[in-house]
Amino acid sequence: MLIDRKSSIPIYAQLKEQIKFAIETGQYIAGDRLPTVRQYAVDLKINLNTVRKVYGELEDEGYISTRQGKGTFVTGIPERQEKDEKRIIIMNDLLDNVLIQAYALGFNTSEILDLMTIKFSTTQKRGNYDE
Repeated sequence: MLIDRKSSIPIYAQLKEQIKFAIETGQYIAGDRLPTVRQYAVDLKINLNTVRKVYGELEDEGYISTRQGKGTFVTGIPERQEKDEKRIIIMNDLLDNVLIQAYALGFNTSEILDLMTIKFSTTQKRGNYDE
């Protein structure tokens, strides 16, 4: 996990999205033990309460579970989500991050849309985009 301290995205949101992404893409699978709150805090040089907040939210959302005295474990992708819903959620999160960064860099909506149109066009020409 990498934390960008210069990002306009809060540290807890960065960590939460990275853990969710790792679970949703299979980097973490059901049953995997996550680092302890203290270990994440030390490794990432962030506050213990930040990691606690992330773990609490991920537990509320059904991604992880904490077993007293044993640790925190991945439960998997919450079953209540269908495959398409998962894809939409992931894409929305990615787009949120892109837009936050673009606005922070001073781009306006029109410029962002123009750049995205160009990117789609060049990607499609390379054959990496299926319309």
